[in-house]
Amino acid sequence: MFWEPRKAYKKPYSGQSSIDVLAAQCEKCKKWRVIQSEEEFEDIRSKLSEEPFYCNRKSGVSCEDPADIEYDSTRTWVVDKPNMPKTPEGFKRHLVLRRDYSKLDAYYITPEGKKLRSQNEIATILKGNPKYKGISPSDFDFGTPKVMEDTVPVDVPKKVPGSSNKKLKTKD
Repeated sequence: MFWEPRKAYKKPYSGQSSIDVLAAQCEKCKKWRVIQSEEEFEDIRSKLSEEPFYCNRKSGVSCEDPADIEYDSTRTWVVDKPNMPKTPEGFKRHLVLRRDYSKLDAYYITPEGKKLRSQNEIATILKGNPKYKGISPSDFDFGTPKVMEDTVPVDVPKKVPGSSNKKLKTKD
């Protein structure tokens, strides 16, 4: 399962996900098929082990048809984990690409628009709101897709392991 992120934003969080195109790879022919909605993508992803994706899942499409999209470096690709739970109804999962393309950060947005960054924040919101009865913190997964390094633009500065963007204090 792949997502195509938009280009990295200068602001850490822009209010929208960094994902432009959702796609699934056919288990039989290995062609990529664009998935029209995040809901459909999450449904496919949540059951991928039990129900592999095949081209004919899309109406009127077969393995004989050309791929909807090609895996290449004209866009940055990220691979999502299979079998992640679907986002609970009313909530939105946002993935934001870091400027250095090193990884994506995951957030959940409540139906009221509050951004949640951790399992602790999720647990607090669920505990304090009876309308979320039946939803568990385990229904949320902060795992993020892996950035496919062979598709990262060449002009993106690479993050040096062990380095920091913080200024170092110097002695006078």
